[in-house]
Amino acid sequence: MARKEKTITNKNLIRENQPKIEECIRTLLGLLGDNPDRPGLKETPKRVAKMYAEILDGQLYTNQEIGKMFAKNFDVDTHNLVVVKDITFYSLCEHHIVPFFGKAYIGYIPNGKVIGLSKLARITQMCAKRLQLQEKLGDDIAQAVMAATGAKDVAVVLKDTKHLCVSMRGVKDDTFDTTTAALYGRFVTKKALRDEFYNIIKK
Repeated sequence: MARKEKTITNKNLIRENQPKIEECIRTLLGLLGDNPDRPGLKETPKRVAKMYAEILDGQLYTNQEIGKMFAKNFDVDTHNLVVVKDITFYSLCEHHIVPFFGKAYIGYIPNGKVIGLSKLARITQMCAKRLQLQEKLGDDIAQAVMAATGAKDVAVVLKDTKHLCVSMRGVKDDTFDTTTAALYGRFVTKKALRDEFYNIIKK
């Protein structure tokens, strides 16, 4: 299931909290046994706070808002399947706040309009800019695509995904990857359409 939609009215929230985030990072460095005043770490709190403002920007928007943000539409008279493959995404695991990354594959049936193909990549990347789980991310992307296109039939597959929370800690296994699928509309009810999409993304 996708995340519960929550509208944040202050879209500059993370940037406005930069001083507090910097202080938290400085405190953390000390608690981890290092000296936040040594030359190599002195500017680290500022860098980390700036980084979070960039890579967690999607936290400030709902799926609907992300869809509308990239809803540059073109009227079409077609109901043929549209597929975009190999969209690279980077996100942060919400359990350990370490990266996971992989490839997204999006398919949809136009409902009278399409969006620019690059917008599907932008939607994917913005949805990934959150503390996230892969199992949620596909649903988030699908809901944003529906908001952007008006389509009801949407499929999102995330695969070849590496989770550093598995590779760097715990089981410490970097030999496997994870695949998830989020299917809506006729991609659920029509096996032929689902098979067509899966066959395309295999190539």
